Amino acid sequence: MSENQQPKAYDAVLGGQSPPSEGAAVLGGIEGAKLRLSNSNAQVRITALHQALNYGEAGLDLVLKALEDKSAEVQIQAYYLLAPLSEQKVKRVLQGLNPQGLKYEPIEVVTVNRRGEITQRQQRFAKYFVEDLGNRINLEMAAIPGGTFIMGTPEAEKLDGIVRDKSQPQHQVSVKPFYIGKFTVTQAQWKAVAKLPKIEQDLDPDPSYFKGYNNPVDKVSWYDAVEFCTRLLRATGKEYRLPSEAEWEYACRARTTTPFYYGETITSDLANYKATNSYADEPLGEYREKNTPVGLFPPNVFGLYDMHGNVLEWCQDSWHENYNGAPTDGTAWIDNNDYYINYYHRHHNAMRSLYDSRILRGGSRRHNPYTCRSANRFAGVRGESASSRGFRIACDIF
Repeated sequence: MSENQQPKAYDAVLGGQSPPSEGAAVLGGIEGAKLRLSNSNAQVRITALHQALNYGEAGLDLVLKALEDKSAEVQIQAYYLLAPLSEQKVKRVLQGLNPQGLKYEPIEVVTVNRRGEITQRQQRFAKYFVEDLGNRINLEMAAIPGGTFIMGTPEAEKLDGIVRDKSQPQHQVSVKPFYIGKFTVTQAQWKAVAKLPKIEQDLDPDPSYFKGYNNPVDKVSWYDAVEFCTRLLRATGKEYRLPSEAEWEYACRARTTTPFYYGETITSDLANYKATNSYADEPLGEYREKNTPVGLFPPNVFGLYDMHGNVLEWCQDSWHENYNGAPTDGTAWIDNNDYYINYYHRHHNAMRSLYDSRILRGGSRRHNPYTCRSANRFAGVRGESASSRGFRIACDIF
């Protein structure tokens, strides 16, 4: 080594922000891995994780410690490095993190500004349990942590007063942990469950207008969706049901307070809706005029897809004109004061049992962006179906 190439003290690469210059001395071994794992750059720490496993027990301990890293990206890499290992202490730690044996899946979450431009990409974990419906058809259910959120539309959100009034007053709601479908129920899943024994009513195995194995099932009524949940409950012993309206909004928002879980607006690159209308300052986009397969667009932080647009989603709750008197514990609000019940009681008393209403959420392919917001709500006659209506199911923690 020439005199100019002799390493100096400051040449040692201890996890610096920049790659080493030619001739720099690189601190290796377990001590080098430790130093790189303390670096502020998450990518440097991820590289160090792969190196740490070369150093036996001490390196393994470093990777285990990285499960608590402040960066979700580092946590994800640590988990996937550890998951194939057979050491007992690794199994104990991972079991402690995941006592229910959930499937961990890396996801990318995006945030947009008012112009619809992606300003942030985050690597996250989503956690699911998988229900085997037979014939290689699975139903994935995302684990939703409990928490408290503000439900309803804030005054600042851009929309007309009538729609705002129906999702006000804003109120604090506490939600217990639960599971909810990663996707809306697909046509493949629907056919699998439609074969199960009847509980209260028959199910058409192929009701959808927009056909497709991975398309959301559509043209299903609230009663159809409840029958689906009840058949699955009987077959599995798990408490499958429709989500409450509060659970749906909590899961959709996924800790955001913006109009959409993507941020201040949406675009046709992020959801299937009538993008020939704009919400904020984003450019106009594509109006597809049909339902699209589930999972085409980025998920929210909880690992849920298509909560904005594609198909409306049935909830348990009765329709109420506003949130005055709404529950604050996340449970469904069900009573005999339904808008459509009252209307048809006055005008068509004999049809009262058919024309009552339940909540629909999320908007659909045919809706303007403001009706696809996290807080927006619709009333739907529960005995009626449409090509813009589907559902996703929820399940109690077991």
